[in-house]
Amino acid sequence: MAIRYQLIRRPPAAVWKVLEQPSCYADWVVGTHETAPREGDWPELGSSLAFNVKIGPRRVDGYTVVRRYEPPRYLELEAKVPLGSARIAIDVRDWGGESLVIVDEHPLRGLGGKLHNVVLDTVIQLRHRDMLSRLARLVERQSPRRTDAEEAGHG
Repeated sequence: MAIRYQLIRRPPAAVWKVLEQPSCYADWVVGTHETAPREGDWPELGSSLAFNVKIGPRRVDGYTVVRRYEPPRYLELEAKVPLGSARIAIDVRDWGGESLVIVDEHPLRGLGGKLHNVVLDTVIQLRHRDMLSRLARLVERQSPRRTDAEEAGHG
C-alpha cells in the first residue's frame, strides 16, 4: 500500500489554502511541470486541472479530476495520463493545532493498474516523501507561524 503521512506545523486551514490553489499544484506535486485549469472551479467536485510531466526531452500531458471534495478533511483526485490513471486520496487531520496529512495513492486503470506490485508501491512511497515535504514547505512559507506574543494579542 502506498500510504504516507507528514506532520505540517500549521493548522488544517493553511493546508487547505494551498490545496485549493490550482496555481500551486506544480509546486508540490512531484513530477508535474506545468498546470492549467481544465474544467470547473478547482477543487469543486468534478473540476479538473491539465498538467504535463517532463521526462528528459519528452512531455507527457494529463489531467487530474476531483472525485471527492469535503473540506477541511478530504480531497480525492484521479490523475489521468495516456497509460492509465491513479487515485490519490489526501486526508488532512487536525493534530493539536497542526496538520497530519495522509496521502494514499493507488493505480486504478491502464498499465499501472495491471502491473501494480510492491516495487511500484515503493516508487510511489519515494515520490510521496518528496511531495509531502514540498507541500509542508509551501504551506509553512505561505502561512508563517505567529509568535506567542502575536497570538496573545500583544503584537
